[in-house]
Amino acid sequence: MQSPLNQAAIPLVFTRPLAIVGGGTVDQALLRELAARGVALVGADGGGDTIGAAGLVPEAIIGDLDSLRDREGWEQRTRVIELSEQVTTDFQKALYSTQAPVTLALGMTGKRLDHTLAALSALLQVGAERHVLLVDEVDVALAVSGPFAFEAQAGERVSVHPLLPVRFERSAGLAYPLDGLVLDPAGRLGTSNAATGGLVEIVPADGTVWLLILGRERLWDLVLQCLSRQEAPPP
Repeated sequence: MQSPLNQAAIPLVFTRPLAIVGGGTVDQALLRELAARGVALVGADGGGDTIGAAGLVPEAIIGDLDSLRDREGWEQRTRVIELSEQVTTDFQKALYSTQAPVTLALGMTGKRLDHTLAALSALLQVGAERHVLLVDEVDVALAVSGPFAFEAQAGERVSVHPLLPVRFERSAGLAYPLDGLVLDPAGRLGTSNAATGGLVEIVPADGTVWLLILGRERLWDLVLQCLSRQEAPPP
């Protein structure tokens, strides 16, 4: 008989930031810090074990469950949601099974290059309607649709990476302006630009999804920035 903890309707709706954790490289100290900040944790299949290894219990574990150890043990502690379809990755399953104002993705990079590439594809698919930040040991990559502005220190690394060809109308606060440039994953990239200090503003010509990549120390700043954009009234 299935545990009542499994009988959860999806999508699971969170009113606070959410971190989806995979089986890749995860900084457990960061994971515990996020939990202390009140971030909800969801394991993408074996990512549930990663959360457990940090001494934490996820709100749910979602996936095809081919990597999860001790499924029965987890079913006594949290919601375990099996989605057996094989069209999507466990990260994508966790994305379409949840809603949150901001979503962090940890453990989706490292160990396997195909998992990293699949995570980037997932960001492209959801970036127009959802704030998702991909976090690794060094960087945080925010999927952005439309313009974005933030404060940065002089000399701070700011990378703008195209997931599809995207034309930028203008930028401000960057050492190498993007005015009128087309960035293309098969052509010109925006790697290792730098802030001049103060407000950085990046304005694309349309809603094509692109990646803003900053150092991981800016993670919580970006979370708060996304929350403020979520709460702002439409123009």
